[in-house]
Amino acid sequence: MKDRGKECGQPSSISLSLHSFIPSIFLWHWGLALLFLLLIASLGYGPAQHDFGWIASLHAAAFLVYLGMYRKANGQVELYFFLGVGIIARLLLIGAFPQLSDDIYRFIWDGRLINQGINPFAQLPAYYMQEGTQLPGLSPELFAQLNSPEYYTIYPPVAQAVFALACWLFPQSIFGAAVVMKAFLFFFELGSLALLVKLLARLGFSEKGVLLYALNPMILLEVMGNLHFEGAMIFFLLLGLWWLVSGRYLSSAVALAFSVASKLLPLLFCFFLIRRLGWRRSIEYFAVMGLALLLLFSPLLGGAFFSGMGSSLQLYFQRFEFNGSIYYLLRWIGFQLSGFNLIKYLGPALAACTFLGISLAALLGRRRDWRSLPGLMLFAICLYLAFTPTVHPWYASLPLVLAPFTRFRFPVLWTALISLTYINYSYPEYDEQLWIVGLEYLLVYGVALWEVVSGRNWMGILGLEKY
Repeated sequence: MKDRGKECGQPSSISLSLHSFIPSIFLWHWGLALLFLLLIASLGYGPAQHDFGWIASLHAAAFLVYLGMYRKANGQVELYFFLGVGIIARLLLIGAFPQLSDDIYRFIWDGRLINQGINPFAQLPAYYMQEGTQLPGLSPELFAQLNSPEYYTIYPPVAQAVFALACWLFPQSIFGAAVVMKAFLFFFELGSLALLVKLLARLGFSEKGVLLYALNPMILLEVMGNLHFEGAMIFFLLLGLWWLVSGRYLSSAVALAFSVASKLLPLLFCFFLIRRLGWRRSIEYFAVMGLALLLLFSPLLGGAFFSGMGSSLQLYFQRFEFNGSIYYLLRWIGFQLSGFNLIKYLGPALAACTFLGISLAALLGRRRDWRSLPGLMLFAICLYLAFTPTVHPWYASLPLVLAPFTRFRFPVLWTALISLTYINYSYPEYDEQLWIVGLEYLLVYGVALWEVVSGRNWMGILGLEKY
């Protein structure tokens, strides 16, 4: 007897099951995902630092698709589907050489020094170009690629350990070493995504918030594409937070030490722990953290480290300028009053204001619950970035990863606008476009102020999420 279903042109059971598994609305998810991956791959493998038109166009398109995917993630299936897209995007970028940043060459320089038993803080790079002091691997060609050869390195021990391992595995290949470093960052990022889901659920926030970080084009481009170690710092910070809320305080102290040893910024958050831990437990916590930091920094410690790191930090606050906000305004006022750049005084003064503001927030705060901690951390890092003279695009990664634990979404907007600063590299000589800086901060500060006053956020107003 013939199959009546086939005879009448009815779909087979396999076809029916496929249609039920992939409903028509799900095709939108696949379309957005594939378009997003194409845009991210194009960003990672295509433009050079001076190709601003290409960078801006691809980044803007990727950001719009990012918002579209976030809006579509209304259930667990969609959430984990798009989380998988974020993981695939990171995998895609492992093989992309960091074309928008030349920091990679300092990573290689430091790693090759360590592998020859030399402290990277011991001498300025120019020292190794002198007659009789040359070392294998530290060629004039590599020296010419360094973006700040007249300054000591500033990278802490976790980053330095990765540099050294990568250069040990690929002593002759900059690209090979870069891939190893990216592999480390990939696994750090995987850990961060897993911890974000767990922390958001534990603290009573929507797990959907993980997508704000997982799919963000700036994060993908700057962490996985351009090889910035904010990825390591964020992983250890989230691990420390997870162990805090789980009651594993000493483990948390060690994780926070690793975060500081990746990038120094998490030191800004220490004051906020005292009220929540209590004085007795705080003493234990910071003692363990201090011991862990001592052990982590011990391979680099010595007179060379303290003088080199001290010099780098001093220069950071007294000479470097890039995309500052309040600092740029005060610099302009200083020019009008004195006729010269007052960065030598403004940098340290604004650093002191940051310390004072964070201290007051810690002292005046009354809440002791862990749920309110990320909001205070967001305040601290935003205050620091408002006052510092230098704000590179990847600096916005820390405000972004904290945003899902609050009702604020201005950091998401900031990640789109801050990438416009690549216009500075599109001229024959580097030329900072202050109108871009003004537009960036006018919008970011305006939206931030509106979100604080109104109790709403811009993504909710646009229907991208409930608030």
